[in-house]
Amino acid sequence: MDNLVRVTVVLFVCLQVIALAAGDVGSVTSYSPPYTLLESLFPFGDLGSYFDPIQQEHTQFLSEDDGKLEASLFSATQTWRLPRAPTSHFKIPFSLYHWPRVSRLFTARASAQPVTEEALLEDKKSNLYPSGDSIRTRFLDFYAARGHKVLPSASLVPEDPTVLLTIAGMLQFKPIFLGKVPRDVPRAATSQRCIRTNDVENVGRTSRHQTFFEMLGNFSFGDYFKKEAIKWAWELSTKEFGLPAERLWISVYEDDDETFAIWHDEMGVPANRIVRLGEEDNFWTSGATGPCGPCSEIYYDFHPERGHSDIDLGDDARFIEFYNLVFMQYNKKDDGSLEPLKQKNIDTGLGLERMARILQQVPNNYETDLIFPIIEKASNLAKVSYKFADESTKSKLKIIGDHMRAMVYLISDGVFPSNIGRGYVVRRLIRRAVRTGRLLGIKGDGMGNLEGAFLPILAEEVINLSTSIDPDVKTKTPRILEELKREELRFVSTLERGEKLLEQILTDALSKDAVPCISGKDAFVLYDTFGFPVEITKEVAEERGVGIDMESFDVEMENQRRQSQAAHNTVRLSVENGAELSENIPDTEFLGYDTLSSKAVVKGLLVNGKAVGRVSEGNEVEVLLDRTPFYAESGGQIGDYGLLYAIDSGKRKEAVVEIKDVQKSLGNIFFHKGTVREGVLDVGKEVEAEVDAKLRQRAKVHHTATHLLQAALKKVIGQETSQAGSLVAFDRLRFDFNFNRPLREDEVVEIERLINQWIGDATLLETKVMPITDAKKAGAIAMFGEKYGVASGVRRIEAVAGEAFIEVLVESMDDIDADALKSAAEYLVPNNYETDLIFPIIEKASNLAKVSYKFADESTKSKLKIIGDHMRCDGLSYI
Repeated sequence: MDNLVRVTVVLFVCLQVIALAAGDVGSVTSYSPPYTLLESLFPFGDLGSYFDPIQQEHTQFLSEDDGKLEASLFSATQTWRLPRAPTSHFKIPFSLYHWPRVSRLFTARASAQPVTEEALLEDKKSNLYPSGDSIRTRFLDFYAARGHKVLPSASLVPEDPTVLLTIAGMLQFKPIFLGKVPRDVPRAATSQRCIRTNDVENVGRTSRHQTFFEMLGNFSFGDYFKKEAIKWAWELSTKEFGLPAERLWISVYEDDDETFAIWHDEMGVPANRIVRLGEEDNFWTSGATGPCGPCSEIYYDFHPERGHSDIDLGDDARFIEFYNLVFMQYNKKDDGSLEPLKQKNIDTGLGLERMARILQQVPNNYETDLIFPIIEKASNLAKVSYKFADESTKSKLKIIGDHMRAMVYLISDGVFPSNIGRGYVVRRLIRRAVRTGRLLGIKGDGMGNLEGAFLPILAEEVINLSTSIDPDVKTKTPRILEELKREELRFVSTLERGEKLLEQILTDALSKDAVPCISGKDAFVLYDTFGFPVEITKEVAEERGVGIDMESFDVEMENQRRQSQAAHNTVRLSVENGAELSENIPDTEFLGYDTLSSKAVVKGLLVNGKAVGRVSEGNEVEVLLDRTPFYAESGGQIGDYGLLYAIDSGKRKEAVVEIKDVQKSLGNIFFHKGTVREGVLDVGKEVEAEVDAKLRQRAKVHHTATHLLQAALKKVIGQETSQAGSLVAFDRLRFDFNFNRPLREDEVVEIERLINQWIGDATLLETKVMPITDAKKAGAIAMFGEKYGVASGVRRIEAVAGEAFIEVLVESMDDIDADALKSAAEYLVPNNYETDLIFPIIEKASNLAKVSYKFADESTKSKLKIIGDHMRCDGLSYI
């Protein structure tokens, strides 16, 4: 037997050496379960006799099924050792959780590649550890087979103004859960990209905390409820993913007897493995307000041998919660009260990285094939071995691996580093990763020059792994890499001086104070002068046992804000103040694409946010109609102006309301804001709604011009530039775009030339309705589903178009030319279908100027041509 052990171990070492020589040690492929090979090497009954006695006490055998043993490879020390002979024989010097390097002998399919149905079947046949990509696909396929529509991930930038970043899969469905918009499908399933930074200090220190993660979810919009959700979650966990039922624990809300009964009576979960928890743990909300309800969670038990006494599901060393089922029954209002939703919904979330950790049998989320390739790349740059590194080094590598994913996907979704809002989240993550990398001695570009950037090198690994998560990321590679490099080098330029100052501040605090503390002023200097996010200062200080006066820091920050910029508070529309009114009002039917006037019925009136039944002359009012031709502010375009007329039976005006703004609620309720100029207006009254056609036309011109401008920018300075915001007004447009330097004069000239050329082509505008995927294939460049943020590196262009251009042109012409131009404006063509329109306008201008074009000098002809050319089309931009 001893000889067999020796031969077997030598064989295994040879296999490991061959695997290490087979290619890039850092690459990670699909995992092969250790016991698939070990059982063939150790064909005798009790594998436990071959284990290191020191480790054996941490190894629990679970069951014996058809002569095949299964074992838990999660040890208390978080390392696994290979079977070896009794202690009198030699030891194996490497641990088993780097099995991916051996698995290349058995499979060459890299998990970063798109998962095909054939590949999934191959996984099951060969009993390989499933890749993260295959877990995602199997989840979506499971629910697709049960009537769920598989939908794409929403942007990390949510449409919900109450949430900074997308923190859960349900956010894109929030208006549906609230009943504000109709559901397109009764059931849906998604793999949603999410960002959470509330526990960023725990990243790398625990086995499960991440800033970026994927949340797999199945949703019901008034269709199925608790029973089906619980049944399918159990079936997915125990049958599709093959988790042992005896290792699964359940938590339920303390008052939710119905859920307890379903788990116990119908799913067969023993009562001693169902734990009742309070509101803090098992009542889920999506934010300060919005849909919410009791929830039930499924936990995986890594150490069932510890028994059932004194159970703490929060014990990370033993349990991990991987599936959360939210029974969405309520809407949480501003005052904290709960109101029942019109329909009961299901919102679930399964952490992809957590399930990968369980199925791939690795000790933490970071060592799954979803993140570990990034960590190994960072290890190579740091010239350290992750396998043999101490815990401090491993923690730093995990921080970098996690933060790299977050920053790449945030930038891909249009969030760029800045000092406010979402941009500050990106900047904080970038700078934390940079400082952590420098502590590891990671070197960047340029022959190991420490001044070089290393984030772009790691970002390429993230992008290589992105295909199955978000295919659009690869198309934005140049922009992502450039933004990371620029931000890293900007921070590095002050990092060393900032670290020296921080060290001095810490030394002073430790030597002078009984309770050492950094003043808010010192923390602010580090932030404002040296670019140290206060969270980094706090983190470093805590490592040295020093506190920080956050209250005085906040005062310093507020003083700076007041001095340097206007407040960036979210504007709350009166829809929030008048929530009790809007709840009983159906969505407004928008008619404005087809007509600029229509009859409508007044469904509600708001004065100072309060619902009223009547308003009289002189009052400011918000009018809610059942239908409207007025465009509500959105997409950067301001709302329409116009009038509302209330007509009596004798066709006399009972009331006139001048509308100067139109806003839209979270759902689709339009708020027409204006002033009662004549008479009295009552709820229930029929009105004639008329949009100011001339102003709408000007807005249309500027809206089209923004698209021309964006297209010209991409053509001249590159596809990586993206829109960061826009304003479409009646008299001008403003277009903000992300670029890392100011435009050169020759670029401005070329952009202007292209726009005017396209306008001169008088291309027929076409309207086509198609899926987003088809639109992207056709070259559409809108940032679908995203809000525009403010960030450093944003450039701004202001322009005028159409009739507004005439005013600019008039200012530079003499009186005769100006009069001619104004009169020629009568020939402005609202729809530029026709192509041969210039000369009639030139002739009209010639007559008005009392000159003959035929016999005019070249200077006069030139001016007339300018008038004719600029008047024939409504889309001209002046930059």
